[in-house]
Amino acid sequence: MHPTPYLFFQGDCFEAMTLYADGLGGKVVAVMRNSDAPPEDQMPGGDEMIMHMAVQTDGGMIYASDNPAEYYERPQGMRLHIEVTSLAEFDRLHDLLAKDARDIAMAPSETMWSERFAMFTDRFGTPWMLDLTGAKAV
Repeated sequence: MHPTPYLFFQGDCFEAMTLYADGLGGKVVAVMRNSDAPPEDQMPGGDEMIMHMAVQTDGGMIYASDNPAEYYERPQGMRLHIEVTSLAEFDRLHDLLAKDARDIAMAPSETMWSERFAMFTDRFGTPWMLDLTGAKAV
């Protein structure tokens, strides 16, 4: 069994997931647009809305779709956690994902459990935790 996050966006799913694939060293393995579905199965919002998208990373899958505005709910009570193995990788991912962040809950800093840790919500609304545990790994 492999838990798989399923993210929801407000019309920018393709842009977000393409960025995540590039940043996480993954690849887009599936894209289903609204225009790919028969008219009776389409959701509101236009032909380019993403009904389903999948990104494969070395750590697993991330699924996502666009949600019509009336159904969209801001993510709460969770964050996507990424554990990295080097400071260079931490800085690269932080620079990429936190650029134009909607919220910075915790700027990159050392903690009692991690050599470098950060929490933020990216410009697409996805909440993240970046973690370089290094010698402090538990």
